[in-house]
Amino acid sequence: MPIFLLLLSLFVAVPLLELALLIEVGGRIGALPTIGLCLLTAAIGGLLVRSQGGQVVATLKRQLDLGRLPVEEAFHGICILVAGVLLLTPGFVTDAIGFALLVPPLRRLLYDALRRRMEARILRAEEYPMGPEPPVIDVDYEEIEGGDPPRGRGWGPR
Repeated sequence: MPIFLLLLSLFVAVPLLELALLIEVGGRIGALPTIGLCLLTAAIGGLLVRSQGGQVVATLKRQLDLGRLPVEEAFHGICILVAGVLLLTPGFVTDAIGFALLVPPLRRLLYDALRRRMEARILRAEEYPMGPEPPVIDVDYEEIEGGDPPRGRGWGPR
């Protein structure tokens, strides 16, 4: 599925799912407790994002000070940033995904899976730099002996 269709599907499906879930929860426990629950998850999520974000930034700085490229730390930082956005978005589905991104072992699994996928792509690109088969260029040419080279674009002095 092209990425555009996937994103379009997510932008349509997630809000509809959130709305249905909020209506269902609100019907069972009431509107005010549902709103309170949304605010509570946002507050707890915000505290966790702040705490973990600070830890990742400190680790990132240490890696830079040691002269290392902090790729994994940057990935964790991006996950925490996305988690923060999801936790501030009202709804239970986005909260669940946001809280999942705050679990370090899950982030590590995501990082390892992404790293393996990128390494495989790089290895394929090195094995077949121009695709599976090198391109065939069919050219006719004629050798001209003596005389000046032709003048025009890209030939000789201007």
